[in-house]
Amino acid sequence: MLGERATTEIHRNENSQGIPKLKSDAKAGGDIAGGARKKLEKRLGRSIVSKENYLREPESRKKIK
Repeated sequence: MLGERATTEIHRNENSQGIPKLKSDAKAGGDIAGGARKKLEKRLGRSIVSKENYLREPESRKKIK
């Protein structure tokens, strides 16, 4: 969610146009979220991503059933 929000704000702030610029914005947003995850994992001393918290089926599909 952080990566998506960061990407959206970067896009709005820079008024990005065209696929190459939008792709660059998405990369920057992902880098921000990835950096935050790594910083949190370093602080906790453990990984926050695991097989136990991986969703095989998206939440949106679960709500439809």
